[in-house]
Amino acid sequence: MDLSISVVIYRPNVAQLERTLDTLRDSWAAFQRKGRNVGASVFLVDNGGAPDMTSMIAAFKEVDTPCVVIAGHGNVGYGAGHNLALARSNGTYHLILNPDVELNPDALDKALTFLDSEPRYGLLTPYVCDENGEQQFLCRRFPTVFDLLVRGFLPERLRALFNGRLSHYEMRDLVNQRDTVINPPIVSGCFMLFRTDVLRRVGGFDERYFLYFEDYDLSVRTHDVSDVVYLPTVRIIHHGGGASRKGWLHVRLFVASMVRFFNRFGWKWL
Repeated sequence: MDLSISVVIYRPNVAQLERTLDTLRDSWAAFQRKGRNVGASVFLVDNGGAPDMTSMIAAFKEVDTPCVVIAGHGNVGYGAGHNLALARSNGTYHLILNPDVELNPDALDKALTFLDSEPRYGLLTPYVCDENGEQQFLCRRFPTVFDLLVRGFLPERLRALFNGRLSHYEMRDLVNQRDTVINPPIVSGCFMLFRTDVLRRVGGFDERYFLYFEDYDLSVRTHDVSDVVYLPTVRIIHHGGGASRKGWLHVRLFVASMVRFFNRFGWKWL
C-alpha cells in the first residue's frame, strides 16, 4: 500500500499553506508510527504565485517522504493541476487535498485503515468543520439551479427563508458526527481519498472545468464504477469560502462551471 498526495497551489495564503503541509506531515508521521510498510509521495502543483517552498519540502524528509514541486505549466485550473500529479502517481491510494485544509493527527491512519479493510469503497470523504468547530455540510444531494443560486448568492437573512430546502440539499438529515453514510451523491474536492485505480478508471478530473463543480462532476462519475463513503471518524478543518465572497471573477467562473455541469448531467431547476 502506497499513498500519493496532490495539492494544487495558486497565489496561496502562505501561513495557511504551511499549516496544511504541517498537519499533513504530522498525520502521515502518526500513521507511520503504527509500523505499517507504506510509502508516500507529495506533489505540490504550482499553478502560479507559489512562495519559496524550500523549507516546506525539506520538512517532509523528516518522515522519509519525497515532496516534489510540479511547475512551469501555468494556471491550467484546479482539476488539470491535480491530473498532472495523478499522471506521476503509482500508489494504491491518491489524496486530493486543498491548501486551506488542516488534518487531524489521526486522519490518515483512520482513513487508510478503513479503506484497506473495506475494498468496496473507491472514494472516502471526511467530517469537515470550520476553524470555529462548526460542521460544514459538504456532502450534497444532486443540486437544482435554484438551490445553488440561493446558497451561493442570496444574503444570509434571505437565505434563511429556504433553510429547510438547503438542509435537504446539504444532507443534514443524514450527515453528522457519528454515522457513516454510504454513497452520498456529491462530495467535496477539499479532501478526496481515492483508490488510485478508481480515479484512473474515471479519467481523473474533467479539465474542461477551470474552477468550481469539478468535484461535483468527479463525484457523479465515480458512482458509475465504485461506492463512496462518508466516514465521520476522519476529521479535517476547512478554511474555504464561497465564490460570491471572492469577487466577480469567481462568480463568473462559478456560473460557467454550473452551466457545464448541468449540460452534462441534466438540468434541474426547482
